[in-house]
Order: sequence, then structure tokens, then C-alpha cells
Amino acid sequence: MLGAYKPAGPFTQQPGTTAAYVVTADPDGVLARARAAGADVPAGIEERDYGSRELALRDPEGNQWSFGTYPGEPRRS
Repeated sequence: MLGAYKPAGPFTQQPGTTAAYVVTADPDGVLARARAAGADVPAGIEERDYGSRELALRDPEGNQWSFGTYPGEPRRS
């Protein structure tokens, strides 16, 4: 999933940056590698009410990356 500029939205990004959600089976491993690489990780793993384990971080260019176990809803035919 990719984010977009929405000034009133909770996940808004400034023009020129982006936000992405990456599905992973190992958010703990992603967190360990991100911290080891010096990424800005404002919080650790969060348990979401919809069953996902997620974390968010920012890279040096200001892009927001979210990683979690939630794969989204299946497409309906």
C-alpha cells in the first residue's frame, strides 16, 4: 500500500516523500535490522485490534515505511 498527500489525514506525507506499507511475516526481524541500521523508529512493534503486528519508521529522506503482518482483505470476484 502507498500513501498520498492528504493534509487532514492521519498518514499524510509532505509532497516529495512517500509512505509505504510492506507485509512481512517477521516484523521483529525488520525492527532489529532497522534499529541496527540507525533508522528513526519512534515506537516499537504495536499490536493492532485487527490482528496485525506493525511498526513504522522513517528513512533519511523522510519517507515513512510501515511493516506489518496484515495482508489486506482478499479481493472479491
